[in-house]
Amino acid sequence: MTENNQTAPTPESLDGLSYEEAREQLVAVVGRLEAGGASLEESLALWERGEALAKRCEDWLEGARQRLATARDASNDGGTSAPGNRTV
Repeated sequence: MTENNQTAPTPESLDGLSYEEAREQLVAVVGRLEAGGASLEESLALWERGEALAKRCEDWLEGARQRLATARDASNDGGTSAPGNRTV
């Protein structure tokens, strides 16, 4: 089965995935695991792939949090564009 080769995660194969792509693939992996019927070897490969995809999603979300925090800090430092900050 060529599909087994695709389930083995490599950093390169995950680096190019957007958050949405990684999440979609993670949902598919979980569905396949929940459906059952896979061999132990295939189940382990799917599990590993799922863990790698979940990490990729977490990395994307952490990056988004950092970007928001940076933007919020820059806005607060400027003092004029942040809601609630009034210069008198």
